[in-house]
Amino acid sequence: MTLTIGTTMERAHYDKVFEEEFYPHADALYNFAYNLTYSEADASDLVQETYMKAYRFVDKYHVGTNAKAWLFKILKNAFINQYRKKAKRPTKVDFEDIVSYQNEEDSKLSGYVDMREEIFQNMMGDEVTVAVNSLPVDFRAVILLCDIEGFSYEEISKIIDIPIGTVRSRLHRARNMLKEQLSAYAQSRGFKNKR
Repeated sequence: MTLTIGTTMERAHYDKVFEEEFYPHADALYNFAYNLTYSEADASDLVQETYMKAYRFVDKYHVGTNAKAWLFKILKNAFINQYRKKAKRPTKVDFEDIVSYQNEEDSKLSGYVDMREEIFQNMMGDEVTVAVNSLPVDFRAVILLCDIEGFSYEEISKIIDIPIGTVRSRLHRARNMLKEQLSAYAQSRGFKNKR
């Protein structure tokens, strides 16, 4: 794999673009990747792959345009490619794990608690996170890009490669799904149902 970046002067220019326009979006990229994968490791891998591809094709980026949207599009495409690869692979089971699990009298695995669940268990708003995460990925992506990351409909359309009308439709449907899922939670917090 060879980079299209040639001279030392070009490299310095692209490194500056990378540092000034791409790196500031690392946290937002990670959050989006995590909400797509639900895995810290997979999210980190996606962000790393995004930055590797961005560096590889930095000469295709137009300086001063929307770097965040460009990076999100790369990340979304990388996620789709990984999802397709995983879907084609058969499920792997490690025989040794099964044997050691069955041989343990008092399984340590049964007492395992995810630290994130323990920390955030009693925090207000966890229901919202669960509701967003339960949405199908197409709807979840649009909600995250619009309502969390603040992208315009036009930007989302370019990131996801769908028409603006489809963006509006998915966003409307996703918000309605969330409204249904969260209505009881909202009422328990004192919000009145407006009709």
